[in-house]
Amino acid sequence: QERRERERKLSKEMAEKATRELEKMHLQEKAEAKYKEWLQKKRAEEAEKKKKEKEKEIEREAELQEKKTRSEKIFREWLQNARNKPRPVLNGYGFPHGKSTGLY
Repeated sequence: QERRERERKLSKEMAEKATRELEKMHLQEKAEAKYKEWLQKKRAEEAEKKKKEKEKEIEREAELQEKKTRSEKIFREWLQNARNKPRPVLNGYGFPHGKSTGLY
């Protein structure tokens, strides 16, 4: 009877141990699944962030190019207008053609 009692006790302990190990395995599987899900989410966020940065960089480059072309156009217009402007008289000192007229 004692032997049966010990065997029953031993089998009960083995069953409890097995159930604890099963619970541990289930918890570990859940943890791994959550980690994988988190990792996927994190990678997706990183990819989205890189995509947005790339778009911003492209937009910035386009803006710079537009600014450059606009400034070149304005410079060319200024250059054309500068050619048509009358030149200042050298050594004029306020007299027409640099000579004093009408003074004796």
